[in-house]
Amino acid sequence: MTYSQELYGAFGVVSALTDRARTGHGTVVRTSLLAALVGVHAFQDTRWTVAGEVPRAMGNHHPAIAPYGAFVTQDGTIQIAIGNDVQWHARAVEPGLDRSRSRPGSTQLTRASRQPAAGSSTDRSITMLETELQARSSAEWLARLAAARVPSGKVRTLDQVYTWEQTRSQGLIINVDHPTLGTVQLPGPPVRLEDLHGRNTARQTHTAPPLRGQHDAHINSWLDTV
Repeated sequence: MTYSQELYGAFGVVSALTDRARTGHGTVVRTSLLAALVGVHAFQDTRWTVAGEVPRAMGNHHPAIAPYGAFVTQDGTIQIAIGNDVQWHARAVEPGLDRSRSRPGSTQLTRASRQPAAGSSTDRSITMLETELQARSSAEWLARLAAARVPSGKVRTLDQVYTWEQTRSQGLIINVDHPTLGTVQLPGPPVRLEDLHGRNTARQTHTAPPLRGQHDAHINSWLDTV
């Protein structure tokens, strides 16, 4: 089972519970690996079903908007999300880009989206920006982009994610006591539950993964009663 299958399964269960509360009748919830994978590709699927385009691999870049993706800098990788022409012109204030140059995805390019030249124009824009970004550090570019109000962020490795203050402040790291390993850190729950006053109502204590056979006696005693 994949995460996407679990996700749609959970949506189905919640929908069925809501329907039962409304109608008083139960519902059988079904999903599959195929259904889940087709579902998560809804954006790309409609490129074929509506526009007749067969999507191609774009690596770390957006399939329909450019420049919108991960770019290598002098000392790392940053994500830049230029979603409209206002942000593109704000970005063009930086040295190395001509403010008057049309952005891939702009009106001029959209009208020619079915012509082969459109793809090559997008690729040239990405290559041009990558070359420029490698001249400075991630921190410097992020400061400049923030000042220009262009959405951007640092692409972090997992060790950087788990030592990031933002991750810790959201309770995304928890400490648990393991029978043999002692205190270990694990990923915390991604969903937060709060009451109407903003107080956390989720469980505050967490248990470590059990050892093999650790709960056998409890489970067997429960099975004897059913």
